Amino acid sequence: MAESSQYTPTTKYVVKARFEVEGVVEKPDVIGAIFGQTEGLFGTDLDLRELQKGGRVGRLEIELESKQDRTSGIITIPSSLDRASTALIAAAIESVDRIGPCDAKVVLETVQDVRDEKRKVIMNKAKEILRKWVVEDQPSTDEIVKEVAQSIRSAEVVNYGPENLPAGPEMETSGSIVLVEGRADVINLLRCGIKNAIGINGAKIPQSIIQLCKNKEVTAFLDGDRGGELILKELMQVADLDYVAQAPSGKEVEDLTPKEIMKALRDKLPPSKVSVERRVVRPPMELPEKISEAAAQLRGSLEAILFNESGTDLMRIPVSELAEKLPETQGIHTLVFDGVITQRILDMADQKGVKYIVGDRVAEGVRPPMNVKLMTISDLLSGR
Repeated sequence: MAESSQYTPTTKYVVKARFEVEGVVEKPDVIGAIFGQTEGLFGTDLDLRELQKGGRVGRLEIELESKQDRTSGIITIPSSLDRASTALIAAAIESVDRIGPCDAKVVLETVQDVRDEKRKVIMNKAKEILRKWVVEDQPSTDEIVKEVAQSIRSAEVVNYGPENLPAGPEMETSGSIVLVEGRADVINLLRCGIKNAIGINGAKIPQSIIQLCKNKEVTAFLDGDRGGELILKELMQVADLDYVAQAPSGKEVEDLTPKEIMKALRDKLPPSKVSVERRVVRPPMELPEKISEAAAQLRGSLEAILFNESGTDLMRIPVSELAEKLPETQGIHTLVFDGVITQRILDMADQKGVKYIVGDRVAEGVRPPMNVKLMTISDLLSGR
């Protein structure tokens, strides 16, 4: 906007309105009509005279022309007010319906942001600086070659096995391997100097991975999302894992920084500890008070109670009959029993759609299903 230079440095917006008058008037008539007919509309805070005195509104510019007993022209008002106040001033100008002794009509044309021009100037200058910077600071040929060579080393991925799994160049010769989910994860680990990673490439575990896990120390390094949990569940069923590491919650291995990668691998845990710690729910647990009371009464009884979703007990049986009755009973939501939560009980509960299991303790090395939450009676009662 070429005319922005005539405004003060504090000017933010310029209100422009066109007026038509049924008669001949002069500039003082237009200015007087604007001040007079907007006075008191919004109190002293938005009175044009007061705003002009305080420098919040600039000098009113009037351009007009009279022909054949009609006068038309443009009203220009610079504003240092905020958007809302400037909009009110613009609307107030349109309310002027008489200039001098004549009927008039005022129509708002635009409210221009004079800072747009300043932004354009700054952007053009920034582009010029950037062009100069790039040309003057262009890297030497040696630096370019070095950077390209580093990039090639970072992408030094090989294919392994009949499934053509992506792997680091030292995966086969290393005594330990890092299982990741895919090619992008392998590349990210290569950037950190970890060259013994191999990608699973899907939720179904390839036979090559299963065989590798028999002969090497294996760390499964998975994404911190549900997909990673599902792959871990599958791995635990078919492969021999030594350790499990996981990206922070909601993050993927391919997006981790070197610092995050090294921390995750330092914090790796044995699979049995990971499965229990990640799946056993700690208080509070979303169970009715009635179930907590039943759990307290079951201690020392060697009995089990099966509850439906509404908290009504479906059956009370000896723990010794649990493996027989569990598959036969429909609508079980919560299982509470005075006994050890074993893998057999967990698998049967998962097949029946059980959501919560509360037992005296959890057996070592169990692999809890994804949809079943576990808790000990002690933990449940301590959260009451």
